[in-house]
Amino acid sequence: MRDAIKALATGTLLAAAFAAPASAQSGLTFGILVPTTGSEATYGQDMANAMNLAIDELNAAGGVLGQQVTTTVGDDACDPQEAVNAASKLASSGVVGVVGGYCSGATVPTLKIFGDADIPFVIAAANSTQLIPANPGNAFMINSTGNDQVAKAVEFFESQSINSLAIVNQGDAYSQDLAQLTRTRWEADGKTIAAYETVNKGEQDYSAIVTNIRAANPDAVFWTAYYADGGLLIRQLREAGYQGVIAVGDGSNSPELFNIAGPAAEGVIAFSNPIADFLPGAAAFVEAYQAKYGNAPGPYAPLAYDGAKLLAFAIEAAGSAEPDAIIAALKAVDYQDGLAGAISFTDENTLARSNFIVLRGQGGAWTLAE
Repeated sequence: MRDAIKALATGTLLAAAFAAPASAQSGLTFGILVPTTGSEATYGQDMANAMNLAIDELNAAGGVLGQQVTTTVGDDACDPQEAVNAASKLASSGVVGVVGGYCSGATVPTLKIFGDADIPFVIAAANSTQLIPANPGNAFMINSTGNDQVAKAVEFFESQSINSLAIVNQGDAYSQDLAQLTRTRWEADGKTIAAYETVNKGEQDYSAIVTNIRAANPDAVFWTAYYADGGLLIRQLREAGYQGVIAVGDGSNSPELFNIAGPAAEGVIAFSNPIADFLPGAAAFVEAYQAKYGNAPGPYAPLAYDGAKLLAFAIEAAGSAEPDAIIAALKAVDYQDGLAGAISFTDENTLARSNFIVLRGQGGAWTLAE
């Protein structure tokens, strides 16, 4: 018996000596930070789905650095305090990096948390310029900023001979940023801001705003916030008889806008990030997404998918899962395989090109307006 125990012990020690390191056995974990509850949960779940699809493909191809990848989701609920809680949990969970960020207002306070923890953060959707000065250097925006959106919006408005503009925002980091950037650029070009309104999130009755806009009679109305409330404003504007151009920012490019606004969404213009329907290389992605989740990918699915693939690409380029090595690889990255286009970064860690397109509501769906 003594000899048997000794042989067993020796075998155990030999097995331990030749086992793979603990890090290789445990694999890598990517954090996902998105709203999976609240008014923007549809967007958030769609982004999480796309990231998990990317991870499935990475694992099927051998993983990252030869290790399988798992994910853990933090629900920021599109709320700053909830985002802080979610980011803190992700930062203490051993993730090698985080992908996500939809609502800019919820994303801004997470930058310090991930920065203090030295965790690489690929921001897939949030694009307020307020993110730039708050970035400690570890976060990378793969959606074009509000400055790029304003440039696209102004270009479109001018092509339609629009001279007076009403702007409506909700006072949050994303919509207020976009509204103020538009106002500044519009007035600098010598054009008229006929009305500038700030409303509360979740309002149902926009009659006072509608009355003010009709009295100002602008050539166009620009809603800079999210689709859930934007659809109601659009419907109430049209029901009150407003006949001018109505445009929305990328926070309202969801197909759900048509369900909320109904026929009033016909002809609405959206300044949008690139979406799967209009990306020539996205057919296989769309097919795989539909097969896995039973519905079409939403407007931020391609960017979320690209974000997960980009983080994996940077880890492989670094040859290490150490955070500083990944961050350095991201700073120098020239990623050419993104569904939404090539990815490289400016000195401010923002996307080094504009990715905005112009869409038009037609027949209850978005079509290209360019």
